[in-house]
Amino acid sequence: MQQLLLPLLLVLVLAVPLVMSTRKQKKQQAAQQDLQSSLSAGDRVMTTSGLYGTVADASGDNTIDIEIAPGVVTTWLRLAVREKVEPVVETEEDSADEVVEAPAEESIIESGSGIKDDEPQTTAQVAPPLEHGKK
Repeated sequence: MQQLLLPLLLVLVLAVPLVMSTRKQKKQQAAQQDLQSSLSAGDRVMTTSGLYGTVADASGDNTIDIEIAPGVVTTWLRLAVREKVEPVVETEEDSADEVVEAPAEESIIESGSGIKDDEPQTTAQVAPPLEHGKK
């Protein structure tokens, strides 16, 4: 009896995670099929390649038309749709033209050099050209 216990435990340790992962995969596939079959005109979607658009026509069995820009409609396989996304809602804060004021100019040194008081004064150093073939 004890001779069979160790192999039986090894089989259980390997079989349980395998069964659990296949169940998870089946659930994910069923959810993806439900999503693809429920697509209708006006849904905002993202494709597997990361392209966002709005479903223009979903009457085909295997294909759908997605509007990616105003007046630009492309045909895609239903399988290429990865997920539905929420439509973009513009708020008043987003649509308001924000005026950003530039900071006031700092005083310029009277010498007329054009360097501001708060900027560090540095000099540019140029490295001498490399000489190839000499040691």
